[in-house]
Amino acid sequence: MIVTNCATGTIAPYVPSATMPWTRRRIAHLARRMGFGLNPQRIDEILDSNLSPTQLVDLIIDNAINKPLPPEPEWSNWSLSNYGSDTIQSEVIQQIYEWIFDWMEEMVSENNFREKLEMFWHNHFVTRLDDYNCPSYMYQYHTIIQKNVLGNFKTLTTEIGTTPAMLIYLNGVQNTRTNPNENYARELYELFTLGVDNGYTQTDITETARALTGWNGFTEGCAPIGYLPIAHDPGVKTIFGQTGNWNYDDVHTILFEQRANEIAQHICTKLYKRFVNPEIDQTIIDELAATFLANNFELAPVYRQLFKSEHFFDEANMDVQIKSPIEMMLNYVKEFEYPYESFFDTNLNYNQFFLRIYFEGATLGQELMNPVDVAGWQGNRNWVNSSTLIGRWETMQNLVFYIYENYKYLYIDFAKQISGNSNDPAFITQLIVDHFVPVGLQTPADYERATNIFKSDYVPANYFEDGTWTLDYNEDVVAAQVALLIIHISKIPEFQFV
Repeated sequence: MIVTNCATGTIAPYVPSATMPWTRRRIAHLARRMGFGLNPQRIDEILDSNLSPTQLVDLIIDNAINKPLPPEPEWSNWSLSNYGSDTIQSEVIQQIYEWIFDWMEEMVSENNFREKLEMFWHNHFVTRLDDYNCPSYMYQYHTIIQKNVLGNFKTLTTEIGTTPAMLIYLNGVQNTRTNPNENYARELYELFTLGVDNGYTQTDITETARALTGWNGFTEGCAPIGYLPIAHDPGVKTIFGQTGNWNYDDVHTILFEQRANEIAQHICTKLYKRFVNPEIDQTIIDELAATFLANNFELAPVYRQLFKSEHFFDEANMDVQIKSPIEMMLNYVKEFEYPYESFFDTNLNYNQFFLRIYFEGATLGQELMNPVDVAGWQGNRNWVNSSTLIGRWETMQNLVFYIYENYKYLYIDFAKQISGNSNDPAFITQLIVDHFVPVGLQTPADYERATNIFKSDYVPANYFEDGTWTLDYNEDVVAAQVALLIIHISKIPEFQFV
């Protein structure tokens, strides 16, 4: 199947016009790409405000830049000797869950652009928690990403390579002067900076591996991994035509000097595919790459240019990507404004609701901190096949019923808020459908089908005609009506897109 990018907008900032107005759908598009969605009230507030699209994007990015890092946990530098011998397994699990669930809570916070970027870069500079299984290593790796996702890409690349998580996952601790290991050197070029077979040779990989030696200072499990000069190869190496006694820092200096254009193209292409459209527009990528280079690999100017552009807001770039499992669930939580805080377990010190989402995501192929392999989750169409699609339906049904069982009144409040407390089932249905599926349904018959599901068998048909039924009709019944409609929406193909 051939798919093309039909967007025609340029990289110029989007200015609302009669032909391209500032609408709820465009606000929802921005909120879903730069975060995990917004509830109807917040979308209306933005639409009614004096903020232009450009000002809104700047505000989102500035808030993310100024957002403080999470508090450092007490176990941030623990090695195995810090754990009790009889409780180590339970303590490790507890700490991992604590950190991941706090991260998920930030994903559905008001200011969550940084967390959306963390998801992207976590899937770019891949490590797998299962391969090192140390909470302290996980924390250090993730914190490097948090600190740099709105900063400098060269700094991020340089710092991530010496995290214990990466040194173990890509065999840096086995890379010594007497026995070089090329694993990290290869992925540094192939995946992290240049792209497959793009501007490097096998000789460059071999020589780079030699230059990266020395990060072998390993004393005990989960302890810091330091640099050992004696393990470093001091000999002459030639990398990208540059010859000298190169070390770890030299590699990154040479890489970003000699292959700047290739790096800019590779990274801007990945950003475009993830945040705009899986089918690239090379003209837009060239513009982004030029901005990336002009700003010495600072990421924020690229984000600003991309998300402000009329190209980003082009109708053809909306609802063209399939949500990841975690994105699907957290979008629903955020767009419904579910009170997840109520399920914090003080005995376990983490949120039971996020535990549920974590395991549902893992079942559907997206376990946070454990991408499938070094190339990461490939995303988009790879998220859906005959078995995972059914799993996604069941996951959403479980979430909907979970909310119904615990907070059914929220469904009624949601319907009242989005419809202005209307008693017209067709009007209410359309607004709820269009909130969770901004692209809308394809035909009037599809809306009619959804309305019939919303009416349900729990309410006599004549009650809708004579005014007996309202959103205050019966808490159990009305909440069930909304829940059944959302389950129906979650099975509509368009619901899978963002």
